[in-house]
Amino acid sequence: MKREYPDRPIVGVGGVVVHRRRALLIRRGCEPFKGRWSIPGGMLELGEELAEGVRRELKEETGLDIEPLEIVAAFDRIMREGKRVKYHYVIVDYVCRLKRGQLKPASDVIDACWVRREDLPKYNLTEMATKVILESFRFFEKQEAR
Repeated sequence: MKREYPDRPIVGVGGVVVHRRRALLIRRGCEPFKGRWSIPGGMLELGEELAEGVRRELKEETGLDIEPLEIVAAFDRIMREGKRVKYHYVIVDYVCRLKRGQLKPASDVIDACWVRREDLPKYNLTEMATKVILESFRFFEKQEAR
């Protein structure tokens, strides 16, 4: 299915990996948001379950093995060009735990790094990405409080 000017919405998955009080960010190498920092993820494949799609996409983009723990957000990302819909994604983001691996940007990623909460504004994230990352930090804080 083509990503630009699609015939129907495309399902995307993302994973907010929090490790040692830092969140994993990637710099996108493809549109939409080429060159911008974001949550790692990509398109769900036919016959693939959501959690498995998150595992695969994060492995492809970052070289890391992760464990999706809980859905932290589900939302639409619709971008128009005039009256035409240029992109329409239905995105399901998970909060994730790092299992193992060495961070190594690959595939359609220009760069990747671990970012502390207080440094997030430096990365010019979308409002929704910021919201999802902050919610993921809260998820782990609640886990630690138990």
